[in-house]
Amino acid sequence: MGTVQETLAESTEGAPQFGPERPRVYSDLSPEEKDRYNADIRITNIFLQGLPKDIYTLINHYTDAKDIWDNVKMLLEGSELTKEDRELQLYDDFEHFRQHKRESIHDYYVWFAKFINDMRNIKMTISRMQLNSKFVNNLLPEWGRFVTAVKHNRGLRDSNYDQLYAYLKQHETHAKENK
Repeated sequence: MGTVQETLAESTEGAPQFGPERPRVYSDLSPEEKDRYNADIRITNIFLQGLPKDIYTLINHYTDAKDIWDNVKMLLEGSELTKEDRELQLYDDFEHFRQHKRESIHDYYVWFAKFINDMRNIKMTISRMQLNSKFVNNLLPEWGRFVTAVKHNRGLRDSNYDQLYAYLKQHETHAKENK
């Protein structure tokens, strides 16, 4: 039988450990553990160097790459509740999307493209037809005859809003004359 200390030192994996665990020295690690440790250090450095300063200050105390990754992912993407709120907000914004008076077709297009990019970033899906329809049907009234031409000649099913913008942009001076 030995001392209590010897018995505790011989405990098997998964068994309860008593007292603080002694930090391991690099030279005591197995080759696999050294590889894991080195990879952890490299990926931690890559993560930390590539982060915006505000996020870095929130996670720089983590030492494990997995913990850093999980927290960065949560900070950048948000929790499931945050994602759901964001999706609801985007659907609401999509519903009320329209061109504003004195807004150029270019500004309207850029705003729409950013909006659609936000939707794609959280994996929202809206059909091409819906996107194109929303893009052309919410232009100001002076674009009416050009929208009609787009619908008849180009079709909303086969085009994308980038192509529709390019076509409409060519006719911006004529649309301004219709005000």
